[in-house]
Amino acid sequence: MTRRVLLVEDDARVRRVLRLALEDEGFCVSEAADGGQCLTDLAEVDPDVVLLDLMLPDTDGFSVCREIRRTSSVPVIMVTARTDSHDVVAGLESGADDYVTKPLVARELTARIRAMLRRVEPGVDHRPRRVVVDDLAIGLDDGVVTRAERRIPLTRTEFRLLVELAVADGRIRSREELLDRVWGYGYFGDSRIVDVHIRRLRQRIEPDPANPRYVVTARGLGYRLAI
Repeated sequence: MTRRVLLVEDDARVRRVLRLALEDEGFCVSEAADGGQCLTDLAEVDPDVVLLDLMLPDTDGFSVCREIRRTSSVPVIMVTARTDSHDVVAGLESGADDYVTKPLVARELTARIRAMLRRVEPGVDHRPRRVVVDDLAIGLDDGVVTRAERRIPLTRTEFRLLVELAVADGRIRSREELLDRVWGYGYFGDSRIVDVHIRRLRQRIEPDPANPRYVVTARGLGYRLAI
């Protein structure tokens, strides 16, 4: 099955190089030169993943990603020339699932995309089909999360992160374990990705995110679900 990538990049030369590299790896690539076109194409193309440049002529990637998240849980990989911690965290806070920095290495980029796609595909396993913690219910089959019987919308990455904590039966998951299990590239990843997504997850599921009841921090070790 051919996977569709929506490539959002204003530089035509960069778009051409990335498109050729991705097509060589078997992806079907659609291009957008700015944020407006990206949001239009999102509905028309129905991509499996969005590769979103941070700097665009009509807006910035942060704003575009927030708009995407209003209507879609499609995986978003932010592309940035900035390595400043604030910009990386801001990109993740806006709803991106991962980020890569320029200059891009085609092999690394396609590996990231494939890892992203693998983890959002349904798989066959024998884990508990439903996990309940007080009034929080996590449906592993149908992807439905509810608190006090009210449905909580999560992105695919937020749900996958919650599932990995849920099936650990209260054991601590280190950041490195979560990077490997959720993002698929272990210690090669950036632990800030985990911290930001945990913060986003708490904002979704916790009655009081500042005093988490479900997803708790094991200081210096990682995170666990308070089962």
